[in-house]
Amino acid sequence: MSGVYYFRKLTLLLSLFLIAQQAIAQQYEAKTFQTKDGHSLPYRVLLPEDYEATTQYPVILFLHGAGERGMDNEKQLTHGSKIFLEDSFRKKYPAIILFPQCPEDSYWASMTIDRTNYPIKTDFHYANKPNWPLQAARDLVDALTDEGHIDADRIFVMGLSMGGMGTFESLIRWPKMFAAAAAICGGGDIRKAKRFAHRVPVWVFHGDADAVVPVRYSREMVQRLKDLHADVRYNEYPGVNHNSWDNAFAESELLPWLMMHSKS
Repeated sequence: MSGVYYFRKLTLLLSLFLIAQQAIAQQYEAKTFQTKDGHSLPYRVLLPEDYEATTQYPVILFLHGAGERGMDNEKQLTHGSKIFLEDSFRKKYPAIILFPQCPEDSYWASMTIDRTNYPIKTDFHYANKPNWPLQAARDLVDALTDEGHIDADRIFVMGLSMGGMGTFESLIRWPKMFAAAAAICGGGDIRKAKRFAHRVPVWVFHGDADAVVPVRYSREMVQRLKDLHADVRYNEYPGVNHNSWDNAFAESELLPWLMMHSKS
């Protein structure tokens, strides 16, 4: 009987979770961005409550993790989308929130991954063009900016895991684009940190027990940025595994800190 009870309880909790996720997804409009070279990038967009087409808004580009890749245009909302729906954010910070979805056969970051052991070992390669999904995400922001919907001085990027790696790569490739950034359990080529160190404030998060992405990736990037006298903050969570985004999203100052910045 106890086994049946716990199975039913688990089924109920899963059903409630799926219902909650569907409710969140319904508030983000599903769209597709067509690139000039023929790719289709699914994305979700959350507009301000009193959106006006003639107003220029700040934009937050959110890059999801590897587990949310696909073409369903929904999984990318699994982590992080809820915090932008809270009244404390929406009423105080009218902004456009973008959640693009990376396909399963690619990454946000230009890298090779050794998965023979965990935590993974990653080598970053920025010499060539970015992977098309990252370029498409950037082109999506550019297109909305050209249409007059986005305040070009208040473009922000944040991401987790693979998306945290994509966040650092975005800063390295396009340091003049962003007003501030947040990278959660990610990493990047610290040799390239100088490209954005004096331009973009960054808040970095990681769990010290991360069994997927080594915590040293964030430690080394943060130390390099400190050595360069950059505007960098770092939260490392003791005993926290790869889901450090839960801790990061619970930081009450994260979004206010992000939104206080402007390039102008």
